[in-house]
Amino acid sequence: MRRKELKKKKRRKRKRWKVVLFVLAFILLIGGVYLYTIFHEVRSTVNQDLHEEVTSIDTDETKEKVDKKEPLNILLLGVDERENDVGRSDTMIVMTLDPNNDQMQMVSIPRDTKTEIAGDGRVTRINHSYAYGGSDMAVNTVENFLDIELDYYMRVNMEGLSQLVDAVDGVTINNDRAFTSGKFEFPEGELELDGREALAFVRMRKNDPNGDLGRNERQRQVIQGIINKGARLDAVNKVGDVMDVLGNNVSTNMQFADMRRLATNYSSARKNSSTYQMEGQNIRENGMFLIDMPEEEIQKTHDMIVNFGSN
Repeated sequence: MRRKELKKKKRRKRKRWKVVLFVLAFILLIGGVYLYTIFHEVRSTVNQDLHEEVTSIDTDETKEKVDKKEPLNILLLGVDERENDVGRSDTMIVMTLDPNNDQMQMVSIPRDTKTEIAGDGRVTRINHSYAYGGSDMAVNTVENFLDIELDYYMRVNMEGLSQLVDAVDGVTINNDRAFTSGKFEFPEGELELDGREALAFVRMRKNDPNGDLGRNERQRQVIQGIINKGARLDAVNKVGDVMDVLGNNVSTNMQFADMRRLATNYSSARKNSSTYQMEGQNIRENGMFLIDMPEEEIQKTHDMIVNFGSN
């Protein structure tokens, strides 16, 4: 009798384990389908909605650099595109990622910087390059101006910045000067900003004694905040929100595979970040306000970018 009871108990235990294994397998299957759906959605958004090639960047050379984990230069264009207007790039930042030393550098080029527009010949504000020839001409002009090679570019409609901040549940910044912008007040110190607040924060310029220089620094802070929040975004259901915003407001020459490689090989670069703002002399030519950038400043900035990670 005792042997029969033991056999029954063993059979019951085996049944329990089968039930548990079945439930686990079902959960993993459902989770796998959900994750695949998210993966497919992200890949489709990047490759179909975001992707835009530029002829001035050699993508094959960039992929080799990524595989070797060499420093990369990414041009960030913040464009204020409004109805019936092609827009101008109010923000131009060269972001350099160095995964070997876990560091990132962001260099801001003032939008009013005087230079020759590559492929056009006119000497005017550098931000006119986007208005004259889109992302391709903007990339080409920045490369010629600083004598550097860009590996990727990313163009962001500033109107979409607000939505992107909301998609990552806000950003944290440090404000070094109290001011009011529109209906928002920004005291000094660490601030948590939602989308509308972040847009007002980066757009304020007239009441800043540093003008564009101050605004560019605030823009870099918000960009850094988005990168930090996006890198640790642990809520899977937020991925869809982020992709919707990116699909409507961002263009880049990156494919989904490129982003995956960057996430694998370059994620550590955000650990230590530094910023630099190019500075020149304010001038007026033909009734236009321009910034005349000294050759020494251009060379200094070139060296900072080209030698980043080699020191």
